[in-house]
Amino acid sequence: MKVKKIIYEDFNDYKFPSMFIAFPSCTFKCEKECSQQICQNNELVNSPNIEIDIKTIVNRYINNPLTNSIVCGGLEPFDSWKDLLDLVKYLRKSTNDDIVIFTGFNYDEIKDKITLLKQFPNIIVKFGRFIPNQEQHFDKILGVYLASDNQFSERIS
Repeated sequence: MKVKKIIYEDFNDYKFPSMFIAFPSCTFKCEKECSQQICQNNELVNSPNIEIDIKTIVNRYINNPLTNSIVCGGLEPFDSWKDLLDLVKYLRKSTNDDIVIFTGFNYDEIKDKITLLKQFPNIIVKFGRFIPNQEQHFDKILGVYLASDNQFSERIS
């Protein structure tokens, strides 16, 4: 599996201590729609990809007593769909801890993938593109502030 980075103990993106996995691909739909270079993950684009086995990721997660959730984030996890799905499947062999997926897609754009993910317990998806000049708001499910008022999370399973 290719990633841009892994933070083994993250306290920024979810209300519980998490492992954060930065996925390596994105179509930059947010920037294309607003015609501005706005992505908060732009620094990741030029970072080298890291090749890491899913088993290694899961073992590192399972053996860390501080983390009890995994956050999949940017660039765009759904642009690496096979790796994302493989990671979820492998994690579910070892744990039912929350898996949080940050996406810039809207629900209707990835409805088929959401339907597949619903078969696994404890999946949360943060939907919606970043739109500049919006008010941030507190998301009760994630326990963090989201940057645009159109963004929201949903526990899909």
